[in-house]
Amino acid sequence: MSERLVVIGGDATGMSAASQARRLRTASELEIVVFERGHFTSFSACGIPYWVAGDVPERDSLIARTPEEHQARDIDLRMRTEVLEIDVAGGQVRACGLESGAESWTDYDKLVIATGARPIRPPLPGIDAPGVHGVQTLDDGQALIETLERTAGKKAVVIGAGYIGVEMAEALVKRDYGVTMVNRGAEPMSTLDPDMGALVRTAMCGMGIEIVSAAEVTAIRTGADGRVSAVVTTEAEYPADVVILGIGVRPETELAAAAGLPLGKHGGLLTDLAMRVRGHENVWAGGDCVEVLDLVSGLERHIALGTHANKHGQIIGSGVGGGYATFPGVVGTAVSKVCDLEVARTGLREHDAHAAGLQFVTVTIESTSRSGYYPGAANMTVKMLAERRTGRLLGVQVVGGEGAGKRVDVAAVALTAGMTVEQMTALDLGYAPPFSPVWDPVLVAARKAVAAVARRG
Repeated sequence: MSERLVVIGGDATGMSAASQARRLRTASELEIVVFERGHFTSFSACGIPYWVAGDVPERDSLIARTPEEHQARDIDLRMRTEVLEIDVAGGQVRACGLESGAESWTDYDKLVIATGARPIRPPLPGIDAPGVHGVQTLDDGQALIETLERTAGKKAVVIGAGYIGVEMAEALVKRDYGVTMVNRGAEPMSTLDPDMGALVRTAMCGMGIEIVSAAEVTAIRTGADGRVSAVVTTEAEYPADVVILGIGVRPETELAAAAGLPLGKHGGLLTDLAMRVRGHENVWAGGDCVEVLDLVSGLERHIALGTHANKHGQIIGSGVGGGYATFPGVVGTAVSKVCDLEVARTGLREHDAHAAGLQFVTVTIESTSRSGYYPGAANMTVKMLAERRTGRLLGVQVVGGEGAGKRVDVAAVALTAGMTVEQMTALDLGYAPPFSPVWDPVLVAARKAVAAVARRG
């Protein structure tokens, strides 16, 4: 007998799950219905800052697969349709066509919730004024580009200094805007420890970005035409022709909460290793709307990254299709770029380690991306955390020039394997002068961490 799979959300997790399920089960065995409220499917939100900057010339370059391509694979993809209600007991969802306004119920045998995350938009006066932009979807990116192209002034304020805020600040500089970044924290990139974030601030100031730290935004002021004119903090006011919100995101789980599905302390859905929603055999969830296990701290975290979302979709699709796969957890790896500076982290920051009740040591080393005598060698700083008594690696942060960022992957593998810093020093990494010093910078940090553990352990 044919079953019906309903998927809520047509981006990374949703369409990966639908596609994988279709590979495993034919249309006569499994009907697949996907509801997507936007205009696009399977796009790279991470690429939007580079599109805005002009590094990626075409919007469609960010689209991995169009709705028509999905529909050609016997997936009933219903665009511009929003799910308004989930009836778990009745096995059905209520959806509304955003163009027609028509509502209808659709039964399901299996349900996938892939609703993603929504940008944080604080209830500030003027937050909805023309010229204030969040950056989450391709529609958001297009609207921002249109604003930038028709705005006479050239002053921009970015509120928030996380990954999106920092990347958007650089994109605006490339568009010849004068940029002010207003940040609640002491340093940009709160995913790093403050001492490493200070290196990012230095680089951003070097490209002409004004950074206002420890600032609380209280309002967005508008002019006589109703458009944004300034960002107001408790201490000052910053003129703005355009404002970008880069404050972060929260799991989009209102539908799930209303349906009585379990949420964690960060507001994300809770799932088992197979990405089934806990306590519900025929409901799965993945991507930015779920919480995942941190393999280093043992705690649940909310991490909104496309890498995880696509993996979740593959695992869910396997489960729906009759196979079996699991997602054991994450170590919190992320990488970004600010002008010529590469920024990466994996594992725990000092704050995270304290919160997890761990005693630890930290070391920081300076090195280069290549042998110092080889042309193009770039400086880098590596910070490493290790558990005080056992020497277990807890986290690594890397800030440096070209060739620095992806070195974090070695640490990510070591964290996943539960290695100690002493074990890391024996890793057989590739070496040649164009690629690395004789001692790779991550291993130099590991050697220094071994000595710190020996002194304090």
